[in-house]
Amino acid sequence: MSDLLLSNDHATAIVSTDGGRLASLVVDGLELLITDGDRPSRWGMFPMIPWCGRLPFGRLHFQGVEYAMPINSAPHANHGRSFLQEWTVTETGRDRLTIETALVEPWPFGGRAVQHFELSDSALVVTAEVHAGEVAMPAMAGWHPWFRRRLARNGNQVGGDAELQFTAEAVYSVDDDLVPTGELEAVPPPPWNACFVGVADGPRITWPAAVSLHISSTFDRWVIFTEPDHALCVEPQSGPPAEFDLDPHVLRPGEVLAGSMTMRWA
Repeated sequence: MSDLLLSNDHATAIVSTDGGRLASLVVDGLELLITDGDRPSRWGMFPMIPWCGRLPFGRLHFQGVEYAMPINSAPHANHGRSFLQEWTVTETGRDRLTIETALVEPWPFGGRAVQHFELSDSALVVTAEVHAGEVAMPAMAGWHPWFRRRLARNGNQVGGDAELQFTAEAVYSVDDDLVPTGELEAVPPPPWNACFVGVADGPRITWPAAVSLHISSTFDRWVIFTEPDHALCVEPQSGPPAEFDLDPHVLRPGEVLAGSMTMRWA
């Protein structure tokens, strides 16, 4: 396990090979991410590969076969497996980094995941790739960032509490187990723990009088989680939770699913 630093005069980013996680993002001396938690799914910004969000009851169905994935957020298997694995550095520099990991058991199909990080004065761009191996497989990709509601310097709050702005056309309906049904409904009032579609321009988080962060992605599904008091999560992903049961994206041997996320600050 190692932590790798990307830096310039305006920002620093720390990427951990433990889980392929963005462990820290500091802009103008202010840490934007939650930097520790009681379990791996509660801090930083981690990749969700080879599935995003809930895999209902840990059951993966593909080509007529059911596979059991470990339950890590009862009663479901959440957020894939790659954030629990060690990643290997394949390219590194002052402002860029590439890491990858094989997709291993209990994932039954093989393949590998790759992430690229590129830091500039005003943005961090992260790209994810899911590579199928020798057999076909379902695949998803996305990221789960935990942003602080309150920023601080030397123990003192800087600016106001985080404000989230975005517009969306609809959210996925969910059943009693919070599993998307595939149907869409009108956007409810906050707080949210939902998957949104038709998000125009990408969400923006503003800490008044401190930092504004615009988040965009080539992926078109966004899980927004605003229930915690200390943090909020804005998660771009290639499909909705439970996509494997709804309309899975299938990679044939050797095919790649890829997408990017950009965090731009001012």
